Amino acid sequence: MLGYALRKVSYGLAVLAGITVVVFFLFNILPGDPARMTQGQRSDVQSLEAVRKEFGLDKPIPVQFVYYVNDLLPLSIHQSDSVSKAKYQYIKVFSVGKEKALVLKWPYLRRSYQTKRDVSNILAETIPNTFILATTAMIFATVIGIFLGITSAVNKDTWIDRSANAFAILGISSPSFFAGIIIAWLFGFVLGDYTGLNMSGSLYNYDPFRGEVMTWKNLVLPMITLGLRPLAIIVQLTRSAMLDVLSQDYIRTARAKGLSNRQVIYGHALKNALNPVITAISGWFASLLAGSFFVEYIFGYNGLGKATVDALELSDFPVVMGSILFVAFIFVIINILVDIAYAFIDPRVKLV
Repeated sequence: MLGYALRKVSYGLAVLAGITVVVFFLFNILPGDPARMTQGQRSDVQSLEAVRKEFGLDKPIPVQFVYYVNDLLPLSIHQSDSVSKAKYQYIKVFSVGKEKALVLKWPYLRRSYQTKRDVSNILAETIPNTFILATTAMIFATVIGIFLGITSAVNKDTWIDRSANAFAILGISSPSFFAGIIIAWLFGFVLGDYTGLNMSGSLYNYDPFRGEVMTWKNLVLPMITLGLRPLAIIVQLTRSAMLDVLSQDYIRTARAKGLSNRQVIYGHALKNALNPVITAISGWFASLLAGSFFVEYIFGYNGLGKATVDALELSDFPVVMGSILFVAFIFVIINILVDIAYAFIDPRVKLV
């Protein structure tokens, strides 16, 4: 098991390394001058050169990449002085020469071109909001999806079954950005007087008398939009698994013993039909973090996705690169944990 886990971790590190290379060189070949974006079109040459030197943009691309990787690595080499220690917040392991040291630190994601703030601080402010949105969307999709899937399977070939299937097909075929626009317009504008929901708004809003307050109703529409596609898939998976389980011999035996329909469905069939559903949930949670980008932007929800899109419009590449690497890291971690959990729970999984 240990060797299997180490192999999965090594594969995950290789994926992260590949993503880092692609992301860095992709954003460094895009047209546009970040220094001019931060200073404006009428900036003088001296100011632009100072900004380029401050962010290391005056060096060749390969040299910039080496410095960027050195900033990302938890174990790296940096100057052994008070300025570097304050910048990287590192723990010195041992000295390397007279002026440098091998240090242990958190990955350093650089600073924003626009605000000059550390990217890690920007992400720390927005990630909790995105995590709340993704979690509530997944709970919404799971609860409603399992309920509709069971109802559809129990009422096979009826109008209830056909309606649930039509809803699932509609949910799968509707892109999040399209569904978000329709949902925001319908429930936030047309029916806004009845629903009390806003077309846009963040989870936290500033009140001049109470300060920052949590506005839960602004979470409803983005949560529904983000959870629509996983909900549709969970409906179909639950229905298919339930139909398969309900045809098994032990279900017929349970019915022959006189158990009620509720006892047969929830006591015997459901727990054996949830394996594919759990698999879908584990995979979709990481996807929701990435899928929240356009949903947050449409609804003006202050999370990781909106911050990334705003930074991309301003060519604030450190913020964009940092958010992409974070989402990739979450994907890799969740996939590793799911693979290890499968191997631990199911002995039929080969440890290769």
